[in-house]
Amino acid sequence: MKPDAIETFYSRFQQRDRVPKGELVYVDPYTLLVAVVLSAQATDTSVNKATAELFKVATTPQAMIALGEEKLRGYIKTIGLFNTKAKNVIALSQLLLSEHGGQVPTNREALERLPGVGRKTANVVMNIAFGAPTIAVDTHVFRVSNRTGLAPGKTVLDVEEKLERVTPAAYKTHAHHWLILHGRYVCTARGPKCPTCLVRDLCAWPEKTSAEGGGVSPKSSASPSRPGSANNRRRQPGRRSGPASRRG
Repeated sequence: MKPDAIETFYSRFQQRDRVPKGELVYVDPYTLLVAVVLSAQATDTSVNKATAELFKVATTPQAMIALGEEKLRGYIKTIGLFNTKAKNVIALSQLLLSEHGGQVPTNREALERLPGVGRKTANVVMNIAFGAPTIAVDTHVFRVSNRTGLAPGKTVLDVEEKLERVTPAAYKTHAHHWLILHGRYVCTARGPKCPTCLVRDLCAWPEKTSAEGGGVSPKSSASPSRPGSANNRRRQPGRRSGPASRRG
């Protein structure tokens, strides 16, 4: 996609939704970090249902450690991989207390040293909690970037690096939110809603669906490949937004 088309692409999303909201519920950087770690290979809805009760009893590293791994598992047992996630949440809470004074670090390197935190999760936390212009790439962002021709790549890191290069600075803070929500609700893996797509005329995908036909040609694929697990997804007591992506 050429620079002028990229400018138009993002400007349309900005005009429609200047400050996009995410769907994970959290209270502060720590609860955001926990929610994003729990969201790996799970939906935001399932995470929100679990944390609605969890965050009534534990919203700090100290409280989480006091709760303990066994009781934590009870709160998150409806989420996939809950045993591993419970272990990681307790371990990262301990590390936050021992090395960061109980605070969530603001830089990627320190975040990625926390158990259960990969590059994607670090990018999400940096972007939503601290306003860094990072672009986390999950399966939705990966698909949109490849289909549209915005930033095609074979791996998650390829796509992230291309998005960083081609996205104008004015749009970087919200780029992740716009792309993930577009992929989640419009540019879906199956039956994408091309007739109502905001950037249909800019999109390079040759298999756009029609209002009559729907569906994608069997010959085409939603994206060159599915992003692997190489990289892992405000203040709202009920919901402070920032998308944390689905799947980590």
